Amino acid sequence: MPDLQPFTKSVVTVSEMADLCQLSRSRFYDLTEAGVFPKPVRHPSSKRPMYDRDLQEKCLEIRETGIGMNGQPVLFNRKPRKSPTPIRRKADEKKPDADNADLLGALKGLGLTTTAQVVNEAIAALFPNGLTGIDQGDLVRKVFIHLQGRKK
Repeated sequence: MPDLQPFTKSVVTVSEMADLCQLSRSRFYDLTEAGVFPKPVRHPSSKRPMYDRDLQEKCLEIRETGIGMNGQPVLFNRKPRKSPTPIRRKADEKKPDADNADLLGALKGLGLTTTAQVVNEAIAALFPNGLTGIDQGDLVRKVFIHLQGRKK
């Protein structure tokens, strides 16, 4: 069940009622026209639509129970998550090292789709003494040629 905010005002606008129900204003209007939510009352002097405390309570009850004023069940979408779901990596794919991330990007720019693990293995095979003193362009060229040769 969603955590709905309790009402704090004696009257609220249609937009505020939609927010309290965690719905877009458009969806709230559609559900009101379908008879799921009660229609707002009109302010006597301004004729502006509003929801008093009783109607607010009824709307929040409908949102919580999923049974509209028309007696029909209604489905509501979940409220969107605040933070996006983290991207999960394959178990065998390691996060590239900071230095190798540039190399991986350069290889992808050359049209070679590969993983960080494969690049790390290629570096270990080509440069057993490490990357100290190796030019970045030379590194990209040698790793690219090595990985192209593996494809054949």
